[in-house]
Amino acid sequence: MLQQTTVQAVKSYFDKFLKRWPSVEDLAAADTDDVMAAWAGLGYYARARNLKKCAETIARDHGGIFPDTFEGLKALPGIGDYTAAAIAAIAFDRPEAVVDGNVERVMTRFYAIETPLPSAKTEVKAKTKTVTPLDRPGDFAQAMMDLGATICTPKRPACVLCPLREGCRALASDDPQRFPVKLPKAKRPVRVGAAFVAETEDGKILVRTRAQSGLLGGMAEVPTTGWTSRKDGETGANAAPFAAGWRRAGDVTHVFTHFELRLTVWHAKTQKQAVSGGRWEPIDELGEKALPSVMKKAISEAIPQAFKPQGVGKS
Repeated sequence: MLQQTTVQAVKSYFDKFLKRWPSVEDLAAADTDDVMAAWAGLGYYARARNLKKCAETIARDHGGIFPDTFEGLKALPGIGDYTAAAIAAIAFDRPEAVVDGNVERVMTRFYAIETPLPSAKTEVKAKTKTVTPLDRPGDFAQAMMDLGATICTPKRPACVLCPLREGCRALASDDPQRFPVKLPKAKRPVRVGAAFVAETEDGKILVRTRAQSGLLGGMAEVPTTGWTSRKDGETGANAAPFAAGWRRAGDVTHVFTHFELRLTVWHAKTQKQAVSGGRWEPIDELGEKALPSVMKKAISEAIPQAFKPQGVGKS
């Protein structure tokens, strides 16, 4: 959960997640839709799918016990170099080089590494490996991450408090904030599309499940046009899933990691009918579904009361 997401955003999700699935076997046996619904709002949904696959693999192939080596951990679904090294060091006391964004910042400053990120990652990891102790590598890894998070911060680092200040080359040059060196960010592209919120008189809404692979894979959505991170989708009512009295309800914007999406939202009151791949869900149960934030925005644009607690009106 903490990959690409802050501790503050994760805390409430983590507590609820562990109460519902306290063991790896519980998670392995869980319904995938329930896992995705519990994750909804955290973003980067491939993490949830990989977490479920990882639990299944551990329960099926490892007797419910995590491998205790970097190589064994990295072979699990969804676990890359950083996560494998972090688990190996912190949980199993293996002397692995743990490098997250905080550690990158500490190391590039300490050694004044001029190579821009991400090209510098190999050099940073090699430097981290040389200073990682054989004794208590997990404590060292967490100390380095905390140092970056609390002292060696991106802006206005508290160098006077830093235990590494005597050997820091960036501080010696009086320019620590110049590191890590980064290439100019490419402009985030904007994509457009349409979302269709079909509502029945008895309070149901048409939703479907996205393909398991790709962006928002396996998540629920209202019908949308064929936008992706690389191409636009249609924006007009002519692209609706069926003929109805569609009216334009407004527009919503959602920022993904690599692009910005702008959806034209269309709303229609209609009779329930069969739609290929679709199903009609009660509006008052939408909060329990695996709906990503962008879809909640679209539905709220068409039906403002959709995600309000029952009995709560406009203020």
